[in-house]
Amino acid sequence: MKERLNYAKVSPEALKAMLELEKYVATSGLESSLYELVKIRISQINKCAYCLDMHTKIARKDGESEQRIYMLNSWQETSFYTDRERAALKWAESLTLISEKEITDALYQSVLLHFNEKEMVALSMVIVTINSWNRLSVGFGTVPGSYES
Repeated sequence: MKERLNYAKVSPEALKAMLELEKYVATSGLESSLYELVKIRISQINKCAYCLDMHTKIARKDGESEQRIYMLNSWQETSFYTDRERAALKWAESLTLISEKEITDALYQSVLLHFNEKEMVALSMVIVTINSWNRLSVGFGTVPGSYES
């Protein structure tokens, strides 16, 4: 893969804005293991190799097991994730694939069983942020494999 455009160099202001979102996410109070799992799962959906490389490296460094990383594509089929993580992954997939099916009140209520309202906003901001990074990386051809944690 060849990089099409280095958006960080072309528009440092855009990068700064994205990094402010990341700063909020990192200080939102959500467990880092949870938001790394969410970032990996969304990057799988969006086929963002750069972000997959980055977030699997971060997750491993933070102590995440290989098994849980490898099984994220099939999280619903395993018992490797907590109910809170399952709710987060369900919400993440639903918001990422929002054009494919409705976000129902039942779905929202099921996630609220595991997250308070402030955490729901934080979780949603994790989802918004990684979807944005994915679109930048895929669209501009950010080359995977170069991230070092």
